[in-house]
Amino acid sequence: MSALTPEMEHRLGSAVERMPAFPRSVQMILELTRNINCQAKDLVGVIEKDPVMTMKILKVINSAYYSLPSKINSVSQSVVYLGINTIKNLALGFAAVGILPRMNAAGFDIQRYLLHSLVVAGAARQAATVFAKGEVDSGDCYIAGLLHDFGKVVFAQFLAAEFREALTHAGEHSVPLHEAERLVIGVDHGVVGALLAKRWTFPDYLVDCIRDHHDPDAEPSAMMDCLRVADQVVRFREIGDSGNPWRATEAPVAPERFGDSTEEVVARLGSLDKLVQDAQLFAQVGNEP
Repeated sequence: MSALTPEMEHRLGSAVERMPAFPRSVQMILELTRNINCQAKDLVGVIEKDPVMTMKILKVINSAYYSLPSKINSVSQSVVYLGINTIKNLALGFAAVGILPRMNAAGFDIQRYLLHSLVVAGAARQAATVFAKGEVDSGDCYIAGLLHDFGKVVFAQFLAAEFREALTHAGEHSVPLHEAERLVIGVDHGVVGALLAKRWTFPDYLVDCIRDHHDPDAEPSAMMDCLRVADQVVRFREIGDSGNPWRATEAPVAPERFGDSTEEVVARLGSLDKLVQDAQLFAQVGNEP
């Protein structure tokens, strides 16, 4: 941020402040679940006071995706079947979807962005269980994947002309979008996403991961490794669109943990089809009023 002009610093700060806050119920869910002694009944009590959240969670759990033997009629039953972490991620995801603008002047495809982010979230969680078990909370990796590109939404909404120029430059010159953002805007979406995550009172380790996921000099961590490889794999598979298409010249991320073959990482993670199905259902329910 220090390299930015005072005017741009002001514009970025103003843009972040103008983004909607998470609903109070979701903030309370995040506060509760940061406590390892979180009780299911406390979580249920918060969710049941939010009828829209309750309806969406019940709609997802009763969908064909979960194929449960009988209908679930309460949040407490949902917690029993899905667990506290999954319910937390559902609540957070629905809140994030609700914040997304329907249109933007930058021409950034929000629905394809959403699909990309949801599948990255699922793939980051999957990578944590396969490659980093015991090193990092897989639920935190899901949150990092869901929110890692949210700075692009800020750009598309409030710095539309500059972001459109960055998207065009990245496409025409076949360079990573974050490099084009630094060139055109002076800062990349990770930095702005971190400002937003800090405003939303996420823990510092999540804020740092969002801020640094495109910084090659950032201190490595299991969460960062899982986020980076999930993003790369989803772009490799061309699922959704983050404005940053896969380039054949890309080097594998975190080769010390994952090896130097993207194809082998894809194979070890397994099919992403179920994650895509989950994301499509989630996006559909999340966009309903």
